[in-house]
Amino acid sequence: MNPLTRQTELETLLQSFHLSSFLKNYQQYARQAEKERVDQVGYLYQLSKLESEDRYNRKTERLIKQAKLPRGKTLEKFDLTKFPHLPQSQILEIGEGGCLDRAENILIFGNPGTGKTHLAAAFAREWCLRGRQVLFTTASALVQDLLAAKRDLRLNVLLKRLDKFDAIVIDDISYIPQNRDETDVLFVLLSERYETRSLVITSNLPFSQWDTVFKDAMTTMAAIDRLVHHSIVLELNGESYRAESAKKRNKGEQQTGQK
Repeated sequence: MNPLTRQTELETLLQSFHLSSFLKNYQQYARQAEKERVDQVGYLYQLSKLESEDRYNRKTERLIKQAKLPRGKTLEKFDLTKFPHLPQSQILEIGEGGCLDRAENILIFGNPGTGKTHLAAAFAREWCLRGRQVLFTTASALVQDLLAAKRDLRLNVLLKRLDKFDAIVIDDISYIPQNRDETDVLFVLLSERYETRSLVITSNLPFSQWDTVFKDAMTTMAAIDRLVHHSIVLELNGESYRAESAKKRNKGEQQTGQK
């Protein structure tokens, strides 16, 4: 077999095995290996490591895109010093994702602007980086999707599709529309994921005010029971990030005006 035919067949095989990084880099790495006197095993190891890293990067990019996460919300950018009552070790442990294996829920409470959405999205991003399938959505958008599926007699189909996600982040549960149909389909989702999959829920309202969400005491109690049974509760209740940012901005403008 002449070298050109061999090269063509090799590239065809690499393509059929979906070894895109091998295919793209094998010639460059071969020249480098020859120059640095790397043996065959070392050459294959370098290519295999590159393929593994590229696959990891492509997978995590795909998972983050699928999750529909808000931009820029990472654990590194979440200022834990504002919440001394939250142990850093606990936050990091949640980010590692063991809670998803146990189908635990993460319930994040706090005043508007304290960083609930940031923290929830940051957890979701960490889980994506660990190969988990996550979906981030607002409560109002999720409820409308569930209602549309129920109307089209496809609610079970949607619930089955949502079941593939290791965690669903439901942001701002206190802002869903004030309609019994909306809260009923949301309750169905909570029940479907009970003890099987994780939920992350943010809320401005304490549990004592959730009757304004689920409309009646029995449904409210049942929803809370399902969420709390296997859960980690995080209370932020510090000063609003947005309020503090506004204060700093106003102070800066005042100092500028005094100069």
